[in-house]
Amino acid sequence: MLVLLPPSEGKAASGRGAPLKPESLSLPGLAAARAAVLDELVELCTADEEKARQVLGLSEGLRGEIAKNVELRTAGTRPAGEIYTGVLYDALDLASLDAAAKRRAGKALLVFSGLWGAVRVGDRIPSYRCSMGVKLPGLGALGAYWRDPMAAVLPEAAGDGLVLDLRSSAYTAAWKPKGEVAERTASVRVLHAQMVDGVEKRSVVSHFNKATKGRMVRDLLLAGARPKGPAELVETLRELGYVVEAEAPARAGRAWSLDVVVTEIH
Repeated sequence: MLVLLPPSEGKAASGRGAPLKPESLSLPGLAAARAAVLDELVELCTADEEKARQVLGLSEGLRGEIAKNVELRTAGTRPAGEIYTGVLYDALDLASLDAAAKRRAGKALLVFSGLWGAVRVGDRIPSYRCSMGVKLPGLGALGAYWRDPMAAVLPEAAGDGLVLDLRSSAYTAAWKPKGEVAERTASVRVLHAQMVDGVEKRSVVSHFNKATKGRMVRDLLLAGARPKGPAELVETLRELGYVVEAEAPARAGRAWSLDVVVTEIH
């Protein structure tokens, strides 16, 4: 099982570990593309702080984030699973998993990134600021920039098992599973169901959508679940107590769509 996750906008501070070693990151086929983004991002943030703020879409209050990017090559590192914070990662709570579940997380979880393309949670990286929605002056929109490198690397990373896609829309732009890989991909949406004047209404609630996805991944890891495809995933999630509505693709070469329906927001 390969689980595709979005990063978090907010990130923990860089660690005290050794500086970045690009050659140590997973998915070495992305190395050249990573180097190009890193070079341009550091140069941009070093040369013109105001331009960097505008390109990165940062408010005046977040101007200090630019300094993170200036120091990317020299800052300390920590595992990506510790760098990424926020609602999904709080609910996932990697640090509290038992040893077996942590090993599964190291193999199964892949976090997409505007800067790194994608990293595993054990890859050591510094804190940074660069979303997939950024358009760098030289390389252009990062969502489009990453498509070719991802298309060359991700099918092999997906292996022959289930691909559970929990990414937000900005990050799905970087890689869309195709063909046979798409057929064993399940894309998940979380819906909040509530009764309004005797009629059930459903809506997407951003905070709870992220929290539910984090808890769901955590439960799968703790259970040691190994669904081989989307249909098996549906059954596994139902066994874990989730209300799941599944829609098989209308034709070959398309991903499954799963709705996880919840009635309480917490």
